[in-house]
Amino acid sequence: MRVYLAGPDVFLPDPVGRGATLKRMCAARGLVGVFPLDDLVGGDPPALAEMDLPFRIARRNELHIEECAALIANLTPFRGPSADVGTVYELGFMRALGRPVFGWSNSGAKFAARTRAFVGGDGATDPDGMLVEDFGIADNLMIEGGIAASGGAFFAHDVAPGALWQDLAAFERCLAGVAGLLMRR
Repeated sequence: MRVYLAGPDVFLPDPVGRGATLKRMCAARGLVGVFPLDDLVGGDPPALAEMDLPFRIARRNELHIEECAALIANLTPFRGPSADVGTVYELGFMRALGRPVFGWSNSGAKFAARTRAFVGGDGATDPDGMLVEDFGIADNLMIEGGIAASGGAFFAHDVAPGALWQDLAAFERCLAGVAGLLMRR
């Protein structure tokens, strides 16, 4: 069973090494991890070669997702109070295909608290007077709602200072959930 590994992990100093680690952890659970930087099964379609690089990367990632039975998203806040926007797009793309999506995060803080800490404001609104979403969940309601509706689950916990991008305990818990769901199907 192929599982797409979405997340800002591609921006780490050694993304290939990170992908290899995540894929080894998948293999230990009987899953085939597919990292965004992997080659496509069967190679790139000729149409990809004609695309500008950013659009070729985007389409290749969509093709990877289409090859997979489920998606695991690293939703650790990235460059702000919420998850990486590209990762959230990929999660929604898989959700639209009707397949299960799972999420994990190395931040146990709720989305509203992270937003308030990031933007300031009076608590209920930001400095521009816009309401701060506060449903007591880990991220935007569409992210967690999509995960839940797909049959997936979200796993989050706080990690030691300095370990935000190294600790894989939440990924391991998430992986166990994915393996359990896919093996029952």
